[in-house]
This record gives sequence, C-alpha cells and structure tokens, in this order.
Amino acid sequence: MTPRPRSISYISLTVSALCAAIAGRMAWDQPRLLLPFALIVILMMLPAYFARRRMRRLLMSGDPERVLGTWQGSLQRVMYPETMAPLMVATAYAAYGWIDAARTALERAVRGPAWEAALEQRLFIETLLDTFEGARGAAVEKAEVLEKMPMPAASFFARLRIARLRRGLLAMARAFAHTSRDSDARALRAAASTSPLIHWAMRYAAAVIAIDHGKKADVPSILAGAPIWPESSAFRHFHNEILAASGNRAP
Repeated sequence: MTPRPRSISYISLTVSALCAAIAGRMAWDQPRLLLPFALIVILMMLPAYFARRRMRRLLMSGDPERVLGTWQGSLQRVMYPETMAPLMVATAYAAYGWIDAARTALERAVRGPAWEAALEQRLFIETLLDTFEGARGAAVEKAEVLEKMPMPAASFFARLRIARLRRGLLAMARAFAHTSRDSDARALRAAASTSPLIHWAMRYAAAVIAIDHGKKADVPSILAGAPIWPESSAFRHFHNEILAASGNRAP
C-alpha cells in the first residue's frame, strides 16, 4: 500500500490536535458541553473500532482465501508487484499452514532487486514453512538470522511490533524443535496478540511448549476457538496430534 506523504500526515495531525484543543477549551468554559463532545468523539471512533474488530476476526478465521480477497487492492498497488504480490500471497498461506500454496506463490515471485530487498519477509515465510514441513533446525537458523537483522527506520511502536514478531517467530521455531527457553511462552503470547495473522501459529507452538513442560491440562484452553482446519492446512494435523499428545481427543 502506498504510504501517504509525510507532509499530509503532519497536516492531519496538526488539524486534529487543534480541533481537540478548541473542543477542550469550550468544554472547560462550558462544562455542559463536555458530555456532547465526549459522545461525538466516541461516535467518531466507533467505525474504526468495529473495522479493526472485523479485520481481527477475519485474520483469526484461518481462511487465507478470504484474507487475500481483502488484500486485492494492496496487491494491485504494491511496488514491484511481480515480486511483492506473490510474497504477500505466500505470507497469507504460510501463516495458516497452507504449505503447498505458499511454496507455489514463492515460486511465482520474480527474482530481482525487490526479491533481495525483501529478505526479512522471505525469512519470515521460510521460517514458517520450514517449521511446518519438519525442517526444524533450518527454521531455527533462519529465525535467528531474522531476529539479529537491523531494525528498519520506523517509529518506536513499529519497531516494538517488529521486535515482538521476530521474537515470537524464533520462539515458535524453537518450540516445534523442542528446544524452547523459559521466555519463549511469553514471546509467543506477545506475538499472537501483536498480529492476528500469526495468532494460531503462535498458539500451536505454545501448546507444544505446554506438553514439553508437563502442562498437558493447559492445552485445551490454549487451542480454544481454533478453526476447523481444512486438509490443505498443516494445522489440521498439528491440532489432532497435539490434542492426542496432551491426552485429549480431537472433536
């Protein structure tokens, strides 16, 4: 998605701050206006709130086809679409365990300058796929490389989000390799809450850690609400196998 020019963002921020200051001053001078102003603010925020809720539910639905349907506009406008569009498609499929579809999308991506520049995204995709395909050692190595990469020039909160995702991906790779560390369960929870797209990948890793640490009774609650995965998703096998290992039966 093409970012807005920075000058426009600054203007929008300035106008919003000015309007808030004016509203605050009026409410201070006339307290009876405080409630109407509060209601107006709430009404202005509600559409964005419900939109985020809908998107979160969609991303946690486990249906990459629906997710990609909402990404069509971005796929068409992305720079270097011959490379970046297939990588975005591969990301969606990989996040839900659709290994074959993700590999096919990766093969369609044109190797060129954009391919080299997208190293972080490629490592992200390949770590997921290696983990789900059973190449656990390779997955851990790639996740370690990703975690040590320099942070991009971005805001504090963007860097925090990237750091959480990187740590979560490494924790996931270690969990499936049965080499988890004490801090990995916390890293998985942080990554799952940061990005609904990888929520279930992190939750299945958390369930593996629970079994390895003798906390089998925690597994049903960890996997509560999981979608009914299709045969094309590796998560279908993981779900049944993890429940069986924890002494629970798959529905």
